[in-house]
Amino acid sequence: MARAQAEQRLMVVLAFERVQLLDVAGPVQTFASANEIASDGRGAPYRVIVASRRGGEVCTSSGLPLVTRTIADLPGKARIDTLLIPGGPGVHEALKDSRLIAWVRRQSPTARRIASVCTGAFLLAQTGLLAGRRATTHWKSCSRLQQNYPDLKVDADPIYVHDGQIWTSAGVTAGIDLSLALIEEDLGRKIAMQVARHLVVFLKRAGGQSQFSAPLAAQAAAADGNAPNQFAPLHGWIAAHVAGDLRVERLAEEAGMSPRTFARVYAATMGTTPARMVEKIRVEAVRRALEDTELPIKKIASICGFRQEERLRRAFARQVGTTPAEYRRRF
Repeated sequence: MARAQAEQRLMVVLAFERVQLLDVAGPVQTFASANEIASDGRGAPYRVIVASRRGGEVCTSSGLPLVTRTIADLPGKARIDTLLIPGGPGVHEALKDSRLIAWVRRQSPTARRIASVCTGAFLLAQTGLLAGRRATTHWKSCSRLQQNYPDLKVDADPIYVHDGQIWTSAGVTAGIDLSLALIEEDLGRKIAMQVARHLVVFLKRAGGQSQFSAPLAAQAAAADGNAPNQFAPLHGWIAAHVAGDLRVERLAEEAGMSPRTFARVYAATMGTTPARMVEKIRVEAVRRALEDTELPIKKIASICGFRQEERLRRAFARQVGTTPAEYRRRF
């Protein structure tokens, strides 16, 4: 017996010019794989449609075109179960499309959930649906998202964030992680695990869903390279001296400020404390040592500034969500 139409979840992936191809294709394939695995003679659990405001051909940022349906031509009066908004270089131009923004906003009262992948969070934030919520996006764009939309709380660390009916996820392949989480919520862990195995990915990445590259963003220029980060040289210096004295007083001296001024300006600029950033950069050094060397963990703790192995383990659990030994085994 076919699955009743009312039980089939309508998933709409919203495309726009210069959308990131994998932000669309990753979730679409993940839900398609769930259909293959979970149909079991009852019909597919998901109906997936890629739509755009005008319909027809949409060119992705990689140059590969997508054929889309117009949002005005979605099936009858079927309720959208999940609206997924991908990101890509074209998202900032899409923000100027008032009719597109209004359409997304209108889906909020009826859609069971709305999700974004990567910089799709900017389009979602533009609708006002993220106001007062936690959200994430690609680590390179977290600062810009927070600056542009101060009424939301941007968390740069997670692979995805679930806040009420809204889900937001990190960059590019994180759309697959997000889709697996949505499938697990809908169909259970067993089906989600089978889909992950089919796609040859982890159901949940080692690291507690943390964006491993988040500390690197702090060592580079400000988000998206829009302006120089005044603390970028300091972050480089910290990375080169992870075993040394990295208390606030020493960092302030290196930055040419008084400790009080340094702590205040740093927190306002970076959105975190100097101590937390030092821990992140030290953990980043530990990760590289675990990946590239066979040094014992106790020795790694010493050369990366943790001094005691137990301090390293606690910091690693906070930042990466797993143990150093498990991380080394996986990576």
